[in-house]
Amino acid sequence: MPTHYRYQLGTHLYQFASLAEVMAKASPLRSGDQLAGVAAQSAEERVVAQMVLAELPLTVFLNEALIPYEQDEVTRLIIDEHDAEAFMTIAHLTVGDFRNWLLQETTTAVELARIQSGVTPEMAAAVSKIMRNQDLILVAKKCHVVTQFRNTIGLSGHLSTRLQPNHPTDDINGIAASIFDGLMYGNGDAVIGINPATDNVKQATKLMHLMDDVIQHYEIPTQSCVLTHVTNTIEAIELGAPVDLVFQSIAGTESTNQGFGINLNLLAEAHDAALSLKRGTVGHNVMYFETGQGSALSANGHHGIDQQTCEARAYAVARKFDPLLVNTVVGFIGPEYLFDGKQITRAGLEDHFCGKLLGLPMGCDICYTNHADADQNDMDNLLTLLGVAECSFIMGIPGSDDIMLNYQTTSFHDALYARQVLGLRPAPEFDTWLKKMQIAPSDSHTQLCDTLPPSFARPLQFIQEV
Repeated sequence: MPTHYRYQLGTHLYQFASLAEVMAKASPLRSGDQLAGVAAQSAEERVVAQMVLAELPLTVFLNEALIPYEQDEVTRLIIDEHDAEAFMTIAHLTVGDFRNWLLQETTTAVELARIQSGVTPEMAAAVSKIMRNQDLILVAKKCHVVTQFRNTIGLSGHLSTRLQPNHPTDDINGIAASIFDGLMYGNGDAVIGINPATDNVKQATKLMHLMDDVIQHYEIPTQSCVLTHVTNTIEAIELGAPVDLVFQSIAGTESTNQGFGINLNLLAEAHDAALSLKRGTVGHNVMYFETGQGSALSANGHHGIDQQTCEARAYAVARKFDPLLVNTVVGFIGPEYLFDGKQITRAGLEDHFCGKLLGLPMGCDICYTNHADADQNDMDNLLTLLGVAECSFIMGIPGSDDIMLNYQTTSFHDALYARQVLGLRPAPEFDTWLKKMQIAPSDSHTQLCDTLPPSFARPLQFIQEV
């Protein structure tokens, strides 16, 4: 056993069999790691593991793969595309030193951008495990990640939203009503994105046409997405459907991604297909990925690695394809993986930090299931913290309640709260459109008009006609 995985505390010698065990036991407590049997057995063991982790050189993550190179294509992606030159700035540091370097006032967005391609997901996960919540917020705020399709997302001082108009029967009028409701609240600049209740190519194409008709008719500087399987989207592209963004849920291990029915080659095919459409007006970021702590464990594809490290590895997959949007659906899997509001809050801040440190346009579905020990006040807290950390986007859903997916998340007016209290604005092109359409007063970035503007007269009649 390597001596650097041992720690003498008084008369007790703590021993960790591997880097994976150190990482797992250094993680803040969460129910998923307990379920997997990899969590620290006590608070003392957790602190000892964090102390051991803090003393490890960052180079150890290049020399000891948590999942063997030969067994996992995500590991191969991480190792093969590691930028040794970008890493040189921090190559001499330990995990603890890396934390200190990240927190220094002299470490600015420029320095953070310079090292992005030299940081592996495991390095990001490791340093997050020894950071307080305020550390995660501070560093994430310093990371600037900007992406573009029909508008510009991720600029400092801005907060975008995904307008999520899901309906339990995919009723067109119900979806349309939610779309216009969300637009009236200034939501939808990140994407208008629908989870279809009936997941097939025919239904996905129908929903794509609906959203495209609305966007084109009202000249909305935003993009649409049907959150169907990537193979359905590829087929829809071949059939001539108006595809803006390609969606896919991804994970941090090859075996979990196989459970999703995907691999890196399939994602590359979808990426190329979407680019070939040339539908972007100000940029060409065409992918939308969703992740979530616990997915690898639920698929029995975690290889004994803690769930937060598995989650960070998913960001290597996302980073490969220059996405417009990435979001962690942080509390969606349930209390088996994140038990309560405290664990959900910590996980959301970790995911956002790791994603932005790795150069991703990170958003968060600030959510919980009805059987979790959490409530909407917990979500308000996480929303506020992520707003301070300059999260790229959040979800906007009628009444915070997704009646199709049956979980609780953030509402249209929650985005207004965050923008108003933190002085944030929508994407600049969308902000201009809100004023042009008289949805927002011309002299305000956070307040909306209290009457239906003439430009939106009889919107449901328009939807029924098209």
